[in-house]
Amino acid sequence: MAETADDAPSAGEDPGGLSDHGAAPDEPHSDAVTAEDGHDADTVAAEKRLADERDAAASRSLRRNLIWLVALIALAVGLLLAVPGLHDVGRRVSQMNVSWLILGVVLEILSCAGYILAFLQVFERSPIRLGARVALTELAFNSAVSLGGVGSVAVGAWLLVERGGDPTRVAERSAVLFLLTTAINVLTLIIAGFLLWLGVLPGNQDPWLSLFPAAFCAVAFLAFLAVPRYSERLAARRPPGKLRTFLEETAISIRLTEQVLFRWDWRILGAIAYLWCDIAVLEVCFAAAGPVPPVAIVVLAYQIGYLSNVIPVPGGIGVLDGSLVGMFALYGGTATSLATASTVVYHAISLWVPALWGTVAFVILQRTRGRPINLRPPRSERRRLRRRGRSANDI
Repeated sequence: MAETADDAPSAGEDPGGLSDHGAAPDEPHSDAVTAEDGHDADTVAAEKRLADERDAAASRSLRRNLIWLVALIALAVGLLLAVPGLHDVGRRVSQMNVSWLILGVVLEILSCAGYILAFLQVFERSPIRLGARVALTELAFNSAVSLGGVGSVAVGAWLLVERGGDPTRVAERSAVLFLLTTAINVLTLIIAGFLLWLGVLPGNQDPWLSLFPAAFCAVAFLAFLAVPRYSERLAARRPPGKLRTFLEETAISIRLTEQVLFRWDWRILGAIAYLWCDIAVLEVCFAAAGPVPPVAIVVLAYQIGYLSNVIPVPGGIGVLDGSLVGMFALYGGTATSLATASTVVYHAISLWVPALWGTVAFVILQRTRGRPINLRPPRSERRRLRRRGRSANDI
């Protein structure tokens, strides 16, 4: 990204690294410099056109998928009103307690705020406003295009690189952000599954529905933690090239994720809130419509049902709803009409809050693309400056 004031060359330095040989002793040399300057200008112009085209493509993609969302939601509403078997679902939705739904919207806003905090923890030198806007843009694209979160992280990386971020470091940190939020999901499922199986939490204790998913995720998580060791060994045996670079970068990203996940920092609450507040929205929607299923059932149905989000349907309309309803039916104890009404309203809240907020952030990012970006100092330096400021105030 752009240099900070501390990184910028001081007065009297040669910012271009020129020595006496950089002067123009004769006319031919001057002509060569002019030609080079013209080439640089053409390159800059080409890069600007490419950036404009990418911005336009991203805008069209977001706008097109939002239109699809509106069309699909209109279709879903039409089905609720027209299909006789869905009348009970429509009745439950129309009779929902509005106070609970308002709380659901607040919780979804807190979930978005949690993601912003997680983003700023991983990209800790990013300016706060820029980081918040990029994070919200990622959420908007994640809502509009369901690809399991991968596509939205790629959009965020592109926005950062476009504004001067180092591509390698941005890719590395983007991977860490994706792995961090995924790890929180996996650990939550493990805890809920084992507690349900042990009888600590109420609900269906069938081992296939409690112990098996928890144990499977625990094994997968331990394998994930072991990847850097084997990845580095494989990289050491490979000649320099793309495969070796990939193995080394994979090891680095996973080790950085371990540091963020296991080294205490209050900002980890952001990644936790991003998930848990969203699960709480689903709980609140059940409370607005009728009896609330046991919390472990809600968590497991949510986590397993969301696997369907890798299917590239705009907003996951119909796919995610069907998966969640199917999981609640599998765990039992929840009326199908209640589960359908609750998941449909939950999906509407979890879809439109980040989509609208993130779209506004994306528009602002487009309008401020050319502004210079000053990185924040490293966190250790910010702490030192705050301590120095407190000491000065005490004096």
